[in-house]
Amino acid sequence: MKVLLAEPRGFCAGVDRAIAIVEQALERFSPPVYVRHEIVHNRRVVDTLRHKGAIFVHELEEVPDGATVIFSAHGVARSVVEQGQQRPLRILDATCPLVERVHRAAIRFDKAGMRVILIGHRGHPEVVGTMGQLPPDHITLVSSEADVESLEQGDGQPISYITQTTLSVDETARVVAALKRRFPTIHEQSREDICYATQNRQNAVKQLALQCDCILVLGAPNSSNSNRLREVAQQSGVPAYLIEQAEDINLAWLEAADIQCLGITAGASAPEILIDEVLQWLQQHVTVTAIETLTTHREHVTFPLPPALN
Repeated sequence: MKVLLAEPRGFCAGVDRAIAIVEQALERFSPPVYVRHEIVHNRRVVDTLRHKGAIFVHELEEVPDGATVIFSAHGVARSVVEQGQQRPLRILDATCPLVERVHRAAIRFDKAGMRVILIGHRGHPEVVGTMGQLPPDHITLVSSEADVESLEQGDGQPISYITQTTLSVDETARVVAALKRRFPTIHEQSREDICYATQNRQNAVKQLALQCDCILVLGAPNSSNSNRLREVAQQSGVPAYLIEQAEDINLAWLEAADIQCLGITAGASAPEILIDEVLQWLQQHVTVTAIETLTTHREHVTFPLPPALN
């Protein structure tokens, strides 16, 4: 079979920045450095940083006074920031700048007296952090068109919406359309909240699906953008499987049909070494006739590190 690699794939600028923050903090301040929650949703990344001296914790109560603590790329609620500021801690914020932009929009809409609707997946760390920017009764979460239909019309208060950055572009468009039907005067941002990397990787998968008989998506099961890549492939009519590493590949997937072309991509938190390992696995288990790259976009985005690390 031929193997077709999606480009772009893997790390985005926000993930690159978050990992660099942890690595440079370890060099500058010496281990241990504490990280609240997974810095990004990938086991290989977390294990590598743990080996270098990072300690991952669930809450700030687990961090000793005087330590360096880093907030993950997904962002945190304002209450977490305030809790950290009340402690003798060195705090570095690795929140993706695109997530921060959504936070600022939520606060801006709220200050303008608007009711804020957040499109996102309940329980995802980014959603928890975004919801935590406002008082609970000032922001409402919806995940589907059905959720939109169940919203109260309200008392004439202006209404606005924001979105989680790692959603399916097509699915979100349907929810937004439902919001506009229900609330014709709803206010929206001048540009989409879904991040460039999420859009680019989904677009690449759609192009893969036109040429491939099966698609493998490298990413963690709790990675929103990786799950969306699998869904986009499946919605394009191609069998797709989400795997964390090469060992997760089931040979029966590849033998179940006459696969002439296998597509491979990776979520924004998955390092390129995982792609290399999958290619090695395939070459050991099946006959690979060619490995080619399908480039749909070239990314040149970078984000600066926090001032404390410059």
